[in-house]
Amino acid sequence: MTIRVLIVDDQELIRIGFRLFLQTRPDLEVVGEAADGHEALVQAAELRPDVVLMDVRMPRMDGVEATARLTGTDRPPRVLILTTYDLDEYVFGALRAGASGFLLKDAPRERLLEAIHVVHQGEALLSPSITRRLIEDYAGRTDPVRPAPDLLTALTPREREMLLLVAQGLSNQEIAARLVVTEATVKSHVGSVFAKLHLRDRVQAVVLAYEHGIVVPGRRPDPH
Repeated sequence: MTIRVLIVDDQELIRIGFRLFLQTRPDLEVVGEAADGHEALVQAAELRPDVVLMDVRMPRMDGVEATARLTGTDRPPRVLILTTYDLDEYVFGALRAGASGFLLKDAPRERLLEAIHVVHQGEALLSPSITRRLIEDYAGRTDPVRPAPDLLTALTPREREMLLLVAQGLSNQEIAARLVVTEATVKSHVGSVFAKLHLRDRVQAVVLAYEHGIVVPGRRPDPH
């Protein structure tokens, strides 16, 4: 399957560099380029890309707003945020807006290829360290935690445990090691959690868990 990619960046040289590299891959097709978020929306509606490589700091419409609008469409593409600094405040906004992950612009080329395939497959490109950082950032930016609604009632005890561990930033491998189960088992449970709670990926799981007080930084969570 060929993955259709839209490149969004206000710097022409960066767009050209990405395009020239990605066009060398037989499984990738660069279907278009955009210089800002507004242009990205127009291009995405016309070209229907599978993955959007999205810069965050752009004129007219930044990557955060563009991501929110794209992920709110009927057939949303997967959005991979490209940034110069991993602590960029725009990154956290974009993740909350529905981005599937982020990648530093100076990352190795093979890492870019891996990232495109990961998000295209429906996974989130978010390392445990970044997940924890996202939680901490969310803690400093939101109102006091609201009481948790009956979100967990649809989950089995094991699924609740999985949600808590995912929301704390643990990878499937780390969860498997902690619970002494296989990674395949973890993946199955996590998939069930996402389906029941209508979550797209780990990013949404982290946001949901913190928004509703299921996980609070600095406090040991209770799966019950």
